[in-house]
Amino acid sequence: MKTTGIMIVGVGGQGSLLASKLLGNLLTAQGYDVKVSEVHGMSQRGGSVVTYVKFGDRVFSPIIDLGEADYIVSFEKLEAARYAPYLKKGGRIVTNTQQIDPMPVITGTAEYPQDILEELKNLGCRIDALDALSLAEEAGSAKAVNIVLLGRLAKSFHIEYDAWIKALETTVKPKFIEMNKKAFDLGYHS
Repeated sequence: MKTTGIMIVGVGGQGSLLASKLLGNLLTAQGYDVKVSEVHGMSQRGGSVVTYVKFGDRVFSPIIDLGEADYIVSFEKLEAARYAPYLKKGGRIVTNTQQIDPMPVITGTAEYPQDILEELKNLGCRIDALDALSLAEEAGSAKAVNIVLLGRLAKSFHIEYDAWIKALETTVKPKFIEMNKKAFDLGYHS
């Protein structure tokens, strides 16, 4: 089996670490060799954050170079644009439509780019965009955006739904399992 690369990108504090841990647990349980990187970026300061997950028969490094990602899971649409060059031809971006203004926009030295997702489509990126924040809030917490997006990503894999739920149950703290199951379902069925 070829190696598959997934980049999880977002803004610090959005749950990249939990998302990558859940994916790692799921894929390991499916018998794949899995490598997961540490979170890179300003995870404590609201800055850009990226985590890599690679899996296959044999994986030597979790790092994904330009043009190598099969999937990019983006918690914010500007982050999808920032990391789009890493997507391979035919790859897919699963993204939240939420806008989180970076510091230059907050301070007034820059403007948030308009029509980001349209521009990415025009560049040939396959975009799967959804309002994951609203679905997470419907599930019970805005912090569940990461799980909503993983629910949406799950539809791209030939891994049974129940395996995703089992990975969720073994990864998430017990008091948050039901809310996260609902978030996953909302992403999966939207």
